[in-house]
Amino acid sequence: MAVDAVTGTTTTTSTTSTSSTSSSAASQASAKASLDYDSFLQLLIAQMKNQDPTDPMDASEQIAQLATFSQVEQSIQMNSNLETLITGNALTNASSYIGKTITSADEKTSGVVASVRVYSDTMVATTTDGKEIPIIVGVRVGTASTTTTGS
Repeated sequence: MAVDAVTGTTTTTSTTSTSSTSSSAASQASAKASLDYDSFLQLLIAQMKNQDPTDPMDASEQIAQLATFSQVEQSIQMNSNLETLITGNALTNASSYIGKTITSADEKTSGVVASVRVYSDTMVATTTDGKEIPIIVGVRVGTASTTTTGS
């Protein structure tokens, strides 16, 4: 008895250092989840087509498999939604630094923030004179007259 092959698709996601790639990565994760879901359904159909007629697969077992996979898919979608929310929050925080004075954690670099880039794991402020300062613990951000500790 011939069994149709179930093809798998491998998606490689490269992480780059811009905030727009987070939403792109989230949509790729969502696309990967739906591809995996389609593969699961193909596998389930292949199992049903090729099962032994004298010992058929239990319908409740099939439903349990489908429900479990559906829960995994929903978790993946929830994670991608959370990533989008976190990116939006990081962009809001980043915009609040523009126009303020920043001093690096080692206090060797300082200047007025002209722009901020959001990466997947940190933010980097660029001063008006082109210096880049990673926004990490110990960085001071404030107006020209006062400074406060940034996170």
